[in-house]
Amino acid sequence: MSDAPDADYTVSAEFYDLLQAETDRRRAKRRFAEAAARARHGVLDIGAGTGVVTEVLLAACTAPVHAVEPAAAMRAALASRVAALGADQRARLTLHPEPVEAAGLVEVADLAVASNVIACLEPATRRATWQAVSRALLPGGLLLFDPPPTGLPAGREPVGRLGPVRVGPDIYTAEVTREPDRGFVRTVFTYRVERDGRPVREERETFTMWPASASQIAAELGDQGLQIVQAPSADLLAARRPAH
Repeated sequence: MSDAPDADYTVSAEFYDLLQAETDRRRAKRRFAEAAARARHGVLDIGAGTGVVTEVLLAACTAPVHAVEPAAAMRAALASRVAALGADQRARLTLHPEPVEAAGLVEVADLAVASNVIACLEPATRRATWQAVSRALLPGGLLLFDPPPTGLPAGREPVGRLGPVRVGPDIYTAEVTREPDRGFVRTVFTYRVERDGRPVREERETFTMWPASASQIAAELGDQGLQIVQAPSADLLAARRPAH
C-alpha cells in the first residue's frame, strides 16, 4: 500500500475517471451546461482535472474554452481526453499548465467555473484566485463554484464510497473520509482493487481543505469587485463582475 499525503493527484489520477467521471459528467451538465450555452466570448474552467467538465463546457457552448490545470498527473489525463475530441472542439480549447493566478488571462470569458477546486486552496491562494477570475471575466461575467466547507467535522467521518467498478476480473472501489486536523479538514481517498474477493492493492491520497464561512467568501469576492448573485443550483455559489 502507498500513502501519499497532499500528493497533487499522483495517486488519484489513475482512479479518477474510472470511479468518478460519469457522476461528475452528470453533475457538470446540471450545474454548468445552461450557463455555458449562453457564453458568447469564452469560458474559463479552473482546475480542469481530467477534463470531464471541460468536455461538458465544449459541448454546451460554441465559444473558446480555457482549461487551467497545474497538476501534471491530472493534466496528462486531460490531454488524453482532449486527443479524443473532434478537431472543431480542440480548435476552441486552450490548455494552461499553470495556476489561474499565473495564467495572465484578461477579459477572455463571460463564464468561469471552478468544480471541486476552491475548498482545496489555502486562503492566500484562494484570494489570488478571486483576483485572477475578476481579471479574466468580462464585465457582466459570471463565476460558478462549489463552496468550501464552513467548519470542521466533529471527528473522523465517512463522506462516501465510490464504485464498485469492474475491469475484467478486478473490482475497483474507494472510500472517502474526512477529519479535522489543526484547523484544516483532511479528506482521505482510500482506493482498493480486489480480484476474486482478494485484495490486490490499496492506495491512499490525502487532500487538505480549508474551511471558510459564506460571509468570508462573499467578503473576499467583494474585495475583487465580484458580487454574490443567485446561483443556478443549490449546491453552488455564484458571483458576477458588474457590467459597469
